Amino acid sequence: MSNTYPHPIIAREGWPFIAGAFGIALLVQIFAGWAWSLPIWLIAFFILQFFRDPARVIPTLPNAVLAPADGRIVAVEKTRDPYLDREALKISVFMNVFNVHSNRSPVDGKVCDIWYFPGSFLNASLPKASLENERNALWIKTDRGEDVTCVQIAGLVAKRIVCHVSTGDHLSRGQRFGFIRFGSRVDVYLPLGAKAKVGIGDKVLATETILAELQN
Repeated sequence: MSNTYPHPIIAREGWPFIAGAFGIALLVQIFAGWAWSLPIWLIAFFILQFFRDPARVIPTLPNAVLAPADGRIVAVEKTRDPYLDREALKISVFMNVFNVHSNRSPVDGKVCDIWYFPGSFLNASLPKASLENERNALWIKTDRGEDVTCVQIAGLVAKRIVCHVSTGDHLSRGQRFGFIRFGSRVDVYLPLGAKAKVGIGDKVLATETILAELQN
């Protein structure tokens, strides 16, 4: 898999939705006029902004764990990693519908396993969403040998988790690996020795914000 995503402005996952929305808006305008088409144009432009996917600058700190998504920090806590059955530091990023929803790898490492779980579509900002909502978990073994679990979680409106990587793939930190459509959350489980660099309520940007630092 290429480390460079070739379409950094508009996410490819959104192309059918964008084309459909703008096509409908144009048809309504042609056959019914501006007054009827204006609300549909507004919806079309909302969909366009939702699927924006800007390029990001990758920090050079070697032991940094990067934010996997844009959004707000809703959890920084020591808890049980249910995927690797270990005590871990969990950091959760909640994305609202106005955030960029492209998901990027928090670390350099090999994808050792992937688990998908169907589930509910609760508000993704709620703690129970981590274990009850539809989710897709990646176990990443970093190049330094640490275990990191990165979990894509569907939200109240989100109905589709997209993951473009497979077991055995190598991810570079900041590399785009997936997308969640229309509101969601990403949980990252880290070794207990990791030092959190964010707090509850902080706003973060995928790739550019450092969530934590792993032990040297």
